[in-house]
This record gives sequence, C-alpha cells and structure tokens, in this order.
Amino acid sequence: MEHSVLMHQAGDDVGVAVLDLKPGVEARAVTLDRQLVVTVKVMKDVPLGHKLAIRDIPEGKEVVEYGRPIGRATEAIAKGAHVHTDNLKSLRW
Repeated sequence: MEHSVLMHQAGDDVGVAVLDLKPGVEARAVTLDRQLVVTVKVMKDVPLGHKLAIRDIPEGKEVVEYGRPIGRATEAIAKGAHVHTDNLKSLRW
C-alpha cells in the first residue's frame, strides 16, 4: 500500500488511519487526490479509522480536519500520536 493515512485537505492537523498503525511505523499521509503531504513516525497504536496527528498540536489549539475545526486539544498532542477523546474535546456538543 502506498499510504496508510488519508487527509481530507493538505492543511489538516490530523489524518485518518486506513489500517491499524503500530508504534515506530513511518506512516505516509496523502490527500483524497493522493497528493503526498507528509510521512509521520507513529508514536502509539492507532486503530483503523482513528485520527493521527500530522503535526505537533499545542494544548488549547483548535484541531482542523476537513479544512475546519473539529475540536480543541485538551493537552499537547505530539506529531504521530493517536488523537481521540482523551486528548480532543469536540466542538460539536
């Protein structure tokens, strides 16, 4: 497989794992049109369908996916980390 993370837009802070990712793996992130954005070293397990930080995200920053904010980081999130409810508070509710 040529990529393991799919991003909606090149400027997004997170991408979605298209397979289970293990620590130490170099994950290639591409956009929907298959433009390579970045290669990220995975820090912790990221299950299929879950979010991976494409860049360092400071605590309190709005996290962008789909080209728009989806939540706020409740703690600093390192590039390559799993982004989930333990470190992201949704802006929807």
